[in-house]
Amino acid sequence: MNTPFGLANLWLEGDAVTRFVALALLFCSIVTWVILLTRFWELRNMRKLTPQIEKFWQATSFEQGLQAFSGHTNNPYYQIAKASTEASLHHQSQTTNHRELLQTLNYSEWMARSIKNSIDGLAAKLQKGLTFLGSTGATSPFIGLFGTVWGIYHALIAISSSGSAQIDQVAGPIGEALIMTALGLAVAIPAVLGFNAINRGNKLLVTDLNRFGNDLLAYFVTGARVHSGE
Repeated sequence: MNTPFGLANLWLEGDAVTRFVALALLFCSIVTWVILLTRFWELRNMRKLTPQIEKFWQATSFEQGLQAFSGHTNNPYYQIAKASTEASLHHQSQTTNHRELLQTLNYSEWMARSIKNSIDGLAAKLQKGLTFLGSTGATSPFIGLFGTVWGIYHALIAISSSGSAQIDQVAGPIGEALIMTALGLAVAIPAVLGFNAINRGNKLLVTDLNRFGNDLLAYFVTGARVHSGE
């Protein structure tokens, strides 16, 4: 054959629109895999922190329990515990200094709200990247389809100009155009599957954070240590 086929020929023979669609799909694919690998790694590391909760509750003091957590910057359990003790100290200081904003909230309500706010903030951080994955999974097939339609349109124009529509002349250009649809699906499928998997992992982690937060609330309000799983 005197006419080569494949992705290389699609790029060389394509116009600016075709190349733009191909680059857009490539960009979406690279970012998608970066997000997937990063988020899966983060979730894996966070799940490995769960045993540290038991060490926290087994500590002889709250400060010693905080030291049981590793990686304080990226440890959500440490951040919740630290925020809760700061909220407790803040409420007590306001109590002794003629509190104003806190005068309508008792200690239990204040701690419950503070812990909830801390968990909500961490849950919001867990959503990073999901918007891009969802958008990519929803739009990539249509971007690829647009590239296919555009490629077929130009292929038909070329066939019309040549005045010949033999199968060997039609199959190559149209087949290469259909590659754009396949590329769109290749980008969308990992994005959708990854979105669902990460979203499920986030929900499980948030459930653990809420359980830990409830235990902390009981500890600060009643003064009794609550052991995980009881």
